[in-house]
Formats: sequence, structure tokens, C-alpha cells
Amino acid sequence: MWIPFSRGCLVNRILDFYRLQETDGLYLYWLKELLVAVVIFTLFYGLSCLVRFILASVLPRLTAATNTDLDDRILERVSPPLTLFVVCTGAYYAVRYLQLPAKVQMIASGAIFVVNVIIFTNIAYRVIDEIMNWYATTLAEKGREGLDRQLIPLAEKILVIFLVGTALIITLKHFNYDVLSLVTALGIGSLAIGMAAKDTLAHVISGFTLMIDRPFRIGDRIQLSGGQMGDVADIGLRSTKIRTLDNTLLIIPNSDLCNTILLNQAFPDIRAKGRVSLGVSYGSDVELVKQLLVEIALEIQDVLRDPAPEAFFVSFGDSALNMALFFWVDDYGKLFATSDKINSLILQRFRDRGIVIPFPTRTVHMEKGE
Repeated sequence: MWIPFSRGCLVNRILDFYRLQETDGLYLYWLKELLVAVVIFTLFYGLSCLVRFILASVLPRLTAATNTDLDDRILERVSPPLTLFVVCTGAYYAVRYLQLPAKVQMIASGAIFVVNVIIFTNIAYRVIDEIMNWYATTLAEKGREGLDRQLIPLAEKILVIFLVGTALIITLKHFNYDVLSLVTALGIGSLAIGMAAKDTLAHVISGFTLMIDRPFRIGDRIQLSGGQMGDVADIGLRSTKIRTLDNTLLIIPNSDLCNTILLNQAFPDIRAKGRVSLGVSYGSDVELVKQLLVEIALEIQDVLRDPAPEAFFVSFGDSALNMALFFWVDDYGKLFATSDKINSLILQRFRDRGIVIPFPTRTVHMEKGE
């Protein structure tokens, strides 16, 4: 049977054959690319399983042998995001291997890169947060609650801002943004703000100095060079608040407080030394008066026996022999009440013993004129 065949038909068949070969080759190429990407992701997924096993089974045995629980707490908090970070890293390299269109690949790999930066920043934040909490607990156990309440949250906020800024700069640099101009603009802006708020910054820096140097703590009773006395209520960044003895709030800028002389009655401990000064009439038995003063002080329950109260003959006055009684109390808050009890008991016992506490008198002799 005769089949009509033309040269044009043969050419078309040959072209169709080559097109089929090109399609099959392209299909095989993409299949190879996809297979390699899957292998890369599978390897990283296996690595994440290995990391999870090490974090869950191996490292806890090592951290259990240490004296602190800080490493255990850090390990517990970073384990979940760390395994996720390894998986996302595998996804990033798998997408980067695929020969996708430039815009599609930039969007896909960029999105995974941003997720990786967020996860890594979260890991760093968890480590810092655990270290700060552990340090705050250590300070509280040492009796330095004021420092952990004031300085630790501030330091943690500064570190968080630093982490976020670093993550933002890394992300912008990945997308080929000009990071140098951004950093320069931030530096110039910070300089302008610093010049405009130099007084406030001076108070803030002084606040840091007070928190680190710690000449006083919250709750300490201090006396300023101007004579004001009160208990420290709060140590802020800009100012320190002092509750005076008449229950008013005294607010002092930190820079002024750093440059003044003050007396801390609660340092090195809260014990306080009291003094009662009085005079007895000339002719009194000084040794008896000193013995009686010590006995009176020992009758008061709040007066410490160690160190024991002491009485001294201080000086000769115009109309009296000046005596002084020194005693200690275990808390400076009891000083006024204890002094009141001692003074009241001195009046009673001196009256019973016939010891006179004189008051200034003046005798005027009038002479008759001739």
C-alpha cells in the first residue's frame, strides 16, 4: 500500500523528536535538582535529630555534675529553638541550591533567612534571660535585693535592644541594603539627643554609678550634708527618692547625690549607737552617777549587752558636771524610742537618789549706793 510522504512531514517529525528530548532533559534536570535539595534537607533534619538527642540525653548528664543549675536551665530553654534552627538552616540551603527564578529564589530564601535570624535571636535572648535571672537570684540570696530589682531589668532591656538591633542589621545586610548609612544616621541622631539631654544623661549615668557603687541601698537610713535624714525609698535612673522621718518624700537628682557627702546609718550594719548627754550638780559622786547610768541603760530591753553601755565624765560645765551615756541598739529604727525610755528612767532614778540635774542660773548681787 502506498502512503504519501513529503519532505515537510519528515522535518516536522524530526523537530518533534528533538523537542521531546529537550523536555525530557529539562525534566530530568529539575528532578535531579529537587532530589539534591531533598537530600540536603534530609541531612539537616537528621542532624537536628542528633542535636535533639544530645541535648536531651547527653548534655543533661554533664550539667548535672556541676554545682550550679544555670547550665541546666539554659539547656532546657534553648533545646527546642536550637533543633528548629538546624531544620530551618537545612531548608535555607536546600532552597538556595534550587535553580529557581531570581525573584522567586530571593523571596523564598530571604523569608527562611529572616526566620533563622529570629530563631537565633530568640536563642540568644533565652540564654541572656536565664543568666540575668540566675544573677538576680544570687544577689537576692546575698541580701542585695535593691540591686537585682533596679539594675538587672535595665541591663536586660539594653541587651535586648542590642540583640534586636544586631538582628535588624544582619537582615538588612543580607538583602543588600546600605547598613553603613543607617548606622551613621543612628550615630548622628544619638549625638544630637545626647547634646540636647546632657543633664538628663548626667543623672542617668549617676544613677548607674549609685547602683553599681552602692553607697546605700533601698531601705537604708541616710543623712545628707544639709541635715536631711530619711529612708531610701527608691533608686531610679534620674533621681533617688528618700522618705523623711516626718513622712514626706524628698526627691534628689542622682548627679547631685553623687557629688555630696552623706552618712549611711545602715552601713556596715543596722546597729546604731545612741548618746544621752546630761549634767549633774557640782558635789555629786561622779563614779556613782556613771554606775547608775549604766544600770539604767541595762534595764532597757532594746539596749544591747554586747557592746555594753558605757558612761563617761565629759567635762566641767558652767553650772554642772557634764556626763554622757553611750549605748547600742540592734536597729537604728529603735534609737529614738530607746533614748526616750532611758531619759525617762534617768529622771525617775536620779530623783529617787537625790541626784540633782541643775539648770543654768545666774545670781545677781545688788549693792546699795552710798
